Parts: sequence; structure tokens; C-alpha cells
Amino acid sequence: MKTFVIVSLAGVCTAFTGCTTINTVERAEPIAARQMVSDQRVLTDNSLNRSVRILGVNESTGPGDHLKVQIELQNTTRTTKGFSYKFEWFDANGMLLRTPASAFVPRQIEGKESIFITAVSPIATAKDFRLKLIESR
Repeated sequence: MKTFVIVSLAGVCTAFTGCTTINTVERAEPIAARQMVSDQRVLTDNSLNRSVRILGVNESTGPGDHLKVQIELQNTTRTTKGFSYKFEWFDANGMLLRTPASAFVPRQIEGKESIFITAVSPIATAKDFRLKLIESR
């Protein structure tokens, strides 16, 4: 009975404080080799940049020679953060391609967690991309 009370109190404290963090484990020496892309960032929301950081951009070719992009994000705070994102796709001439998937997608990231956002260009002529992030309020 005493253990049940302690576990219950711990659960209640965690629920009310919102201090959720994620423990992870991975290979000390990864086998997979990422194709990292140099990126350029335009930061207009300092609050979002302080809490949700871009760690890296990985690029490959998916099925049918469609451009595939993976962005690693990290929550630098101890609390869950909400944000929305969308990818924009560009052709070889730098022209924006109209795609059906051009709406913002809501997402959450737990405290101190790292996540990946992956997208595959819906059009084979896409040769470049832009990721837009906006903080959920």
C-alpha cells in the first residue's frame, strides 16, 4: 500500500509540474552515415529559437528520385513545447512549386527531447526545400 501511495504521488507531481523529459540510448559509434546539408537560417522568433533548436539537416533521394529531407530538432527546455511546421519545395530554377501539402502541421516535443521531421517532395522536379517553423501559442 505504501508503494502505491508513493508511485501515485510521483505521478500526480509529474502531471501537475509538466516536467517531462525523455531518456534515450543509441550506438556510441553509429554505422549509418548521414548526408548532412549546410543550411541558412532566418530567425525571427527568438522565443522559439531558444526552446526548439535545429540540430541538423539530412538529405537523400527517396522513391522515384523524389527529394527526401530530414530535420533534427531539440527541445532545450524541460517542458513540452508546441510548434507547427511546413515544407516548401523549389524546382532547379528556384521557383516555388505548388503542392497540396502546403499547410502547417502541428507537433509537440517533450522536454530535452530530440525528434526528426521527415518529408518527401510530392513532385519529382523538386530540387530544393525550405522548412518553416512557428511556435504554438
